[in-house]
Amino acid sequence: MGRIGVAFRAFFKALFDRAVADRVDAALAGRELPALNTTGSTLPKEDVPARPAPQPKRSEALTLLAALQREARLLDLVQEPLGDYSDEQIGQAARNVLRDSAGVLQRFFALKRVSNGAEGEKADVPAGYDPARFRLVGNVTGNGPFRGNLTHAGWEATTVNLPAWTGSQNSALVVAPAEVECP
Repeated sequence: MGRIGVAFRAFFKALFDRAVADRVDAALAGRELPALNTTGSTLPKEDVPARPAPQPKRSEALTLLAALQREARLLDLVQEPLGDYSDEQIGQAARNVLRDSAGVLQRFFALKRVSNGAEGEKADVPAGYDPARFRLVGNVTGNGPFRGNLTHAGWEATTVNLPAWTGSQNSALVVAPAEVECP
C-alpha cells in the first residue's frame, strides 16, 4: 500500500475511532505510542510492561584503546613529548610497551600471518585472488596467476574477543581514568 492509501486509511480510522485518533496524534507529535492489547485497544498505563533501560554503548575501538593503555601504557608512550629523552630511554620504554601491546592484540584477535611463506622468498598468488588477502605491487599485468617475492606476510585475526564494556554513558569516551593516589 502506498503512502496515499495509508493516509486515507489513517484519516478515516481517526475520523471514526477516538483511540486511533489519539495514537495518530501521538505519532505525528513524535510522542511514544500507547501500548495495545491483542484486540487493538489501548492498555491502561499500569498494565504496560516497563521497558528495560537502554544499555550504554561504546565504540569497540575505544575498548581496544583502553585495553592497550591499561595493560601496555601505549597512550602514555605515544603522547609523551619525547624531546627530553635519549634514544636509549625511548627504546627501553618502547620495548615494554610493544611487548605488552602484542600480548593484548594476541589475546583479543589471535593474530596469524596471511601467508605461510617467508618474507623475501618466492610466493604464488592464484588467478582471481582476493585483493583483501594479497596486495600486488610492481609490474602487475593480466589476471594471474602471479609469482613474485613476498615482501610482507600480512596479518589476519583468527578471532575477535573484545571484552564487553559495562560503564556508564557519561564515561563512554573515557579511554583511561585519571589516577589519584590518596595519602
